[in-house]
Amino acid sequence: MTLSDFLILGAVLFGLSVAGIFINRKNVIILLMAIELMLLAVNMNFIAFSHFLGDISGQVFVFFILTVAAAESAIGLAILVVLFRNRHTINVEELDSMKG
Repeated sequence: MTLSDFLILGAVLFGLSVAGIFINRKNVIILLMAIELMLLAVNMNFIAFSHFLGDISGQVFVFFILTVAAAESAIGLAILVVLFRNRHTINVEELDSMKG
């Protein structure tokens, strides 16, 4: 397998995640999954370049990115649970007004 194979796969995953964000603007859970898929596509490119260049710094950087992504997912789902308890919906169009 060549570097271009991994880069094409990363670009396809990134394109799918961008399409998922623009096509589905109603469900917050699908939006969060599309953002995570986008982050994983970028991580795949880091790993591919790191492997083919023989440098381990890209792989170490991916570990830090995955740690931040896990924290982001946990916080995003916690906010989603609170919104569902208060508003009884996860529809993005109905969550446009925020009150302090």
